[in-house]
Amino acid sequence: MADGDSSSTSSSSYGDFKAFRQVTRERLLHEMLRSTKANESKSSWKVLIMDKVTTKVMSYTCKMADITEEGISVVEDLNRRRQPFPAMEAVYFIQPSKENVITFMSDMSGNSPLYKKAYVFFSSPISKDLVGHIKRDISILSRIAALREMNLEYFCIDSQGFSTDHEMALEQLFGEHNENSRDYEVCLNTMASRLATVFASLKEFPVVRFRAARSAMDATTTTTFRDLIPTKFAAALWDCLVKYRSTIAPVIHEWTYDAMCHDLLNMEGNKYVYEITTQSGKMEKKEVLLEEHDPVWSELRDLHFGDASMRLHDKMSQFGSKNKAAQIRLGRDGNELSTRDMQKMVQALPQYSDQLDKLSLHVDIAAKLNQKIKEQGLSDIGHLEQDLVFGDAGAKELINMLKTKEDMTAENKLRLLMIYAAIHPEKIDGVKSLQWTQLARLSSEDMNAVKNMEYIGAPISKKQSGGFSLKFGTHKKKHGIRKERNQDEEAWQLSRFYPMIEELIESLHNGELSKEEYPCMNEPSSTFQSNGTNGASVRSTNSLVHSVRTSKPASTWARPRHSDDGYSSDSTLRHAASDPMILGKRIYVFIIGGVTRSELRVAHKLTRKLKREVVLGSTSVDDPHQFITKLKLLNAFADLSLDDLEI
Repeated sequence: MADGDSSSTSSSSYGDFKAFRQVTRERLLHEMLRSTKANESKSSWKVLIMDKVTTKVMSYTCKMADITEEGISVVEDLNRRRQPFPAMEAVYFIQPSKENVITFMSDMSGNSPLYKKAYVFFSSPISKDLVGHIKRDISILSRIAALREMNLEYFCIDSQGFSTDHEMALEQLFGEHNENSRDYEVCLNTMASRLATVFASLKEFPVVRFRAARSAMDATTTTTFRDLIPTKFAAALWDCLVKYRSTIAPVIHEWTYDAMCHDLLNMEGNKYVYEITTQSGKMEKKEVLLEEHDPVWSELRDLHFGDASMRLHDKMSQFGSKNKAAQIRLGRDGNELSTRDMQKMVQALPQYSDQLDKLSLHVDIAAKLNQKIKEQGLSDIGHLEQDLVFGDAGAKELINMLKTKEDMTAENKLRLLMIYAAIHPEKIDGVKSLQWTQLARLSSEDMNAVKNMEYIGAPISKKQSGGFSLKFGTHKKKHGIRKERNQDEEAWQLSRFYPMIEELIESLHNGELSKEEYPCMNEPSSTFQSNGTNGASVRSTNSLVHSVRTSKPASTWARPRHSDDGYSSDSTLRHAASDPMILGKRIYVFIIGGVTRSELRVAHKLTRKLKREVVLGSTSVDDPHQFITKLKLLNAFADLSLDDLEI
């Protein structure tokens, strides 16, 4: 793990605190785009040119309206043929690759450059050789108005979350025969480089603690190249904390609103598609983004689905009680509204269209989630998952469900087996694996996901003495891998499981994290010994990055978020940035191989609880289907792609 000191002066007082995503947004809009207007010329409108990576960086953080406000009228792709605008100035936000630099120089050289002047911003450090290459071309030097390193090459997936965009990290780092391969080295180094830009953006220098190899704590254990990934990553960039991932959190059913939407509704990223009835009575599809600019989404996303449903019902009731036309419609149906009813209300009450549109959207989502829960029998599956993790159920209960619930989907069977394998790896090896495959009626390809859990920490192939039978007779000692936690609030039955990072971050915060298990790359300074929350008048920041997995859908801890208008692109960020309760040093968590929605929720929860902003990063954001597919690839042939596998 890692904790960090900071030399930052930009947020030295808690009154000036700005949340992670807000800092990123302001760097792009103000530090980069607005700086090009310092010496305003007659050509006030500019062209913004970006490559594939920087386009994603920008789109995850800013909207087109934000960019337009900063004087950008045209956005172009660096690698496509572009129309010349010789009377306009251009802003280049690009990676410092040789290909990009050559393309930029081609744009600006010769007697007819594409643009009048160029402001060039690199997303990460540029090599001295490439800088020298630019300087040697005298013809373009006079046309370069600025040449800077922004050091911003990460993707804000959440107000407190980011990704380095390495979808194949699990395969490239943990896969069979990948040690010292080119993909291994490139993936590890690019991850480290992009993570470095996170700390550069926030002007913070962290103390780094990493997950030690198992052989360092147990001399009888053989060190594998997978054991050394956290050590190598910390060495490549000792601004982060790295640990093995738990194999349960990515596959267990998370019962919060956000996680269920991404797990059950076949969303593409944050895009949700649903049908509405037009004023002419026709049905048409509508696409929306479930993001923080939607105040209803921000309020519901971290709540248990039961709480979210009740909160949504209360909102509709409150709206109906304040509006006579709505009261008539509500009364007609006995205080129950269908999605179509709400759409008709939107048409009848145009002055409330924004509010009703949002409520109608989430009523539609809640109805579809309820339908999925009933169709797949997820309540029973969820209870068994929780009981397996906490040792209240074992092989007997799992066998019984696999035998009796014949309509269970192959993916849900596989998820149950993966949870069981993480708890009882010795009961999945060899012949036992074949017996489980036959019982669950799964394919050998499906079972590869279970077997490949060994690559990320579960000792599936560990030899055990004694026979095995799928018949479970005698009562055994309760065997779980998680302990019940005391809750300050009443928890839902399906909300017992919680991510391991919750315990680790709290241990770090309290100074209780094992230095043997998490050695430190750089010892903290004396000023770091205080966690920064005990009445300190000056707020310094720290960073923690690690990766561990486990998940517990919390029930009622999330407080509603309020925004001034709820619809402006930064209304939610504005409130986060001005929160006077966040006093302590930042904690950064980095998870190799993908982060889950439950872990993003932990970042929100612990920020409020510890009064320290917890920023969560990863190589990607995965739903259970994506994680299982990636596991299958760990021992696949090199030419096999994600498109070749289906669950």
